[in-house]
Amino acid sequence: MTVDDEGTGSGHTGGPDADIGKGHGQFRRARFAWNGLTESWRTEQSFRTEVLCMVVAVGGLAWLRPAPVWWALVILACMTILAAELLNSALERLADRLHPERHEDVGAAKDMAAGGVFVLVIGATLLAALMLWDTLG
Repeated sequence: MTVDDEGTGSGHTGGPDADIGKGHGQFRRARFAWNGLTESWRTEQSFRTEVLCMVVAVGGLAWLRPAPVWWALVILACMTILAAELLNSALERLADRLHPERHEDVGAAKDMAAGGVFVLVIGATLLAALMLWDTLG
């Protein structure tokens, strides 16, 4: 990971095009994304927990052997939760960096982002229940 002009260690080297990846090759942009995944793994307990839940879910799919559509739906739900968690973590980190003191609106925005992840988790739980009902019932 490189340290940008502000010393944040974002993986980007700064400059006007650094944030949007213009002028960088596909592999370099993929490395930025990989850096985000590894940073989230290193610093976010929720992300690690959700990855573990995904591993358990895929193990359950392998054991139950449901129809292929259930595989697709469960994996899509898990990946959507992980993506939402990454966005939630990014929003929280950015909000804390830009506004380190407590503020009602910043707290509300962070709570809403966490609520978005929670809604997806509820949906995935309902999906799992439907899959079990269809597969075992």
